[in-house]
Amino acid sequence: MTIRFRLSVMMLLEYMVWGAWYPDFSAYLGKILGFTDGQVGAIYALLPIGCMVAPFVAGQIADRYFPTDRLLAVLHLLGAVPLYVMATATSYEGVWMWMCGWAMLFGPTLALTNSICFHHMPAAEGDFGLVRVWGTIGWIVVGLLLGIGLREWLPMLLGPLGGFDGMWLACGLSVVMGLWCFMLPHTPPAAKGESPFAFLGALKMLKDPQFAIFLGIAFVVATELMFYFILTGPFLYKVGIGAGSAPAWMAIAQGAEIVTLIFLPKMLKSWGIRGTMMVGILAWPLRYAVFAMGGPLWLVLASLSLHGLCYVCFFTASYIYVDEIAPVDVRASAQGLIAFVLLGAGLVVGSWFAGYVSDMFRVGTEVDYSKVFLVPLVLTVLCAALFVGFFRVKRA
Repeated sequence: MTIRFRLSVMMLLEYMVWGAWYPDFSAYLGKILGFTDGQVGAIYALLPIGCMVAPFVAGQIADRYFPTDRLLAVLHLLGAVPLYVMATATSYEGVWMWMCGWAMLFGPTLALTNSICFHHMPAAEGDFGLVRVWGTIGWIVVGLLLGIGLREWLPMLLGPLGGFDGMWLACGLSVVMGLWCFMLPHTPPAAKGESPFAFLGALKMLKDPQFAIFLGIAFVVATELMFYFILTGPFLYKVGIGAGSAPAWMAIAQGAEIVTLIFLPKMLKSWGIRGTMMVGILAWPLRYAVFAMGGPLWLVLASLSLHGLCYVCFFTASYIYVDEIAPVDVRASAQGLIAFVLLGAGLVVGSWFAGYVSDMFRVGTEVDYSKVFLVPLVLTVLCAALFVGFFRVKRA
């Protein structure tokens, strides 16, 4: 097996574990278990908190002490345990506690899978997108598997287990991913560097004003991502899709991601890293404008395809940008730092913020989504203006 093949399967399984429960769990918590929007937001904030741990724990271990491939295996095998328990947990305290444990194990793997790819693919601009695309394919596959395959065609497989079927699926996939990590190319720690604490070297990157501006804008953009992840499922049900079909419909977004990732090398070559990220930022307010309109249904579903530009042209391009400017001996920690901002602090604040805004525009049991989505619309327009006006790229 080639290195690229092994890394592609790694990305496929990594995002299948996440995608098995993430899109539809909020609807399950609210409709079946009766959790409030604030409680759902608090639970969804735990994975970002796990990502915030990455640069200080997992990045340090991978940069200085332990092979990245083995660290990924351990984290995923241990992560299957809390997923197993959460599948049938019914109390808010129970779900919160076990989600916290899983988040601490899975969160760092999002940065480590990027790090191991960059380690073995020096030409990141040309190669990373073509490997990362398999993560998006994994998200689509698991969404269709759960929303259509297991719920409509084969309900007898997971149905008798009770609880949330997506969590059972995630548990099994976590075990498969952990075992596959033993097949990954050996990725030893750098072992040497200016400081024994790799994350300090990553934090020194903030001395560059342009990098600091980039992280500030990235943080605000990341907060608005949770309006999509948490509220799109309930919003789609309200505007007319069939019960339980949200994961399948939201796979449109991941289909658009695949196309965007395939063309990412050409976009980076033609527009540069700054131009590519600019396109990504501008796509965010366009999508939320359609959501705020609330219809027609075909337009809302079509606007899901903008997620490809939103996520790939900004988030994925951000990982490449950080790898290009990071010192070699702190690259895992540097990926942890961008994960801290994009998938950590930004999503923690975004989870709380999305829940707060949803509750603010709730009347009884109904949410006025037209007003809810105006909030991320305005904020992403401001981010786009600041990005165009102040950010410039400095190469390492």
